Amino acid sequence: MPEVATSVRELARRLGVSHTAIQKAERSGRIAREPDGSWDVAATRRRLAETVAPGRSPLAQPAETTALGRLTLARLALNVDAQRLALDQAKGKLVDIETANHRIDEIIAGMRDAVLNWPARVAGQIAAEIGRDPHLVQTILQEQMHALLHEVADRFDPPA
Repeated sequence: MPEVATSVRELARRLGVSHTAIQKAERSGRIAREPDGSWDVAATRRRLAETVAPGRSPLAQPAETTALGRLTLARLALNVDAQRLALDQAKGKLVDIETANHRIDEIIAGMRDAVLNWPARVAGQIAAEIGRDPHLVQTILQEQMHALLHEVADRFDPPA
């Protein structure tokens, strides 16, 4: 036979909560009396445990075990992530995608120019060391550098 309480105060004492907590839960529709006006203690305890905010009552189950608790934890995690992003943005750690793309384009253009100018800078030294025509060495180096750059470009932007 189920354990029954006849009054709000008796139910509150058996559940270990205040009678005002029981009254508020009843007003909000979280718990209800039996048709005869009494309280089923076990059913009320179960219903309160399912609907109470984690950490707000001695009846609260661990936050991970109830849907409300999981939603509360998920909302907290989203708030923490939003605050972290706002802080990173305020510190200048986050960069606008257009700004980042522009900066990357500048860096790549500088590297490309350096690579394309390299044969002209070193062709004379190489030609002197191997005893060949500097113009021929420069031409061969330039051809090889262009081939290398095209190969690298094809890796990043394969033909359709």
